[in-house]
Amino acid sequence: MLRPIRTLAAAAATLALVSACNSASNNSSADKPGTAGNARGVSADSIKVGGIVSMTSASGYSKKDTDLGAKARYMRANAEGGINGRKIDYIGAEDDGQDPAKNLAAARKLVQQDKVFAVSPMSSVTFTGADFLEQEKVPTFGWGTLPSFCGPKYIYGFNGCLVPTPGGTINQTWPEGIGQVLGGARGKSVAIIANDSDAGKFGVRTFQQGFTSAGFKVAYAKASVPGTAVPSDWSAYVKEILESNDGKAPDAVVSVMQTPNNIGLFTSLKRSGYKGLLSDPTDYDPGLLAKDATKQALDGVHVLLQFEPFESTNPKMEQFKADIKAASGGQDVPLNMHMMLQ
Repeated sequence: MLRPIRTLAAAAATLALVSACNSASNNSSADKPGTAGNARGVSADSIKVGGIVSMTSASGYSKKDTDLGAKARYMRANAEGGINGRKIDYIGAEDDGQDPAKNLAAARKLVQQDKVFAVSPMSSVTFTGADFLEQEKVPTFGWGTLPSFCGPKYIYGFNGCLVPTPGGTINQTWPEGIGQVLGGARGKSVAIIANDSDAGKFGVRTFQQGFTSAGFKVAYAKASVPGTAVPSDWSAYVKEILESNDGKAPDAVVSVMQTPNNIGLFTSLKRSGYKGLLSDPTDYDPGLLAKDATKQALDGVHVLLQFEPFESTNPKMEQFKADIKAASGGQDVPLNMHMMLQ
């Protein structure tokens, strides 16, 4: 399991929300969106917040627990006194189904109908609502996996800007971590594969640059896997990957895809006899190890983390676990990375 260079606190989004709200409270333009006075979503004793989460998708992948993580974090913030005496009124998250049209519709609904002050969390591989939220000056927080989180004034990646535009600074945690596992990047090759989607294309572009800068030979870099359905046959992708390094297999295969795709790809690669390193940034989910098929597919896979691992004994992680249990009505629920956005 690859560890990030820096650990992100679970309170990041809420702290940013505090800053945004404080800034708004000091603004004298009472009638503008996102400002105090008659500000949208802000009353004398509450701040209304909603989210946009891909709770469903065509591939079956779900980020629904992002909503639970948000609920848990806001519950604790309210228990600690809220923000400047105001309680956070979290109305829950809209499901965009990983559909661009639904993402924009969800953003419009939250602002125009529900009158939220902020959108947090925003967790989807499509973010067509970004321009609208920026135009309406709505503080928005989510995974920084799209260019929309790199530059706008009101939109923030809780984990930073992961896919900067050309000329921006690229995070080298993943390439350097894999280089350490392989005993150095010099003379080593890597194949990068992603979905044929905006997030996949930006991811391939960014990580191709990152692995090259780290000293790897990038033998394969394609955003070619359909984003709407998981392939039933991975043989064509596996054949290309295994022959990408001048007719030989690369030393590492890096997937910038979601769990259902990774399960299929990694299983097919292993069945082909591939012995190199496998890695992805999405499969840190202990619940996946409870099923034989997914356990076998992920056995030995190195996962990039952008937060404190659940195994940590850090008091902050213990607090996170207690918050999730409280938000679940006292039940012990399986932890996963989606809960960590808040």
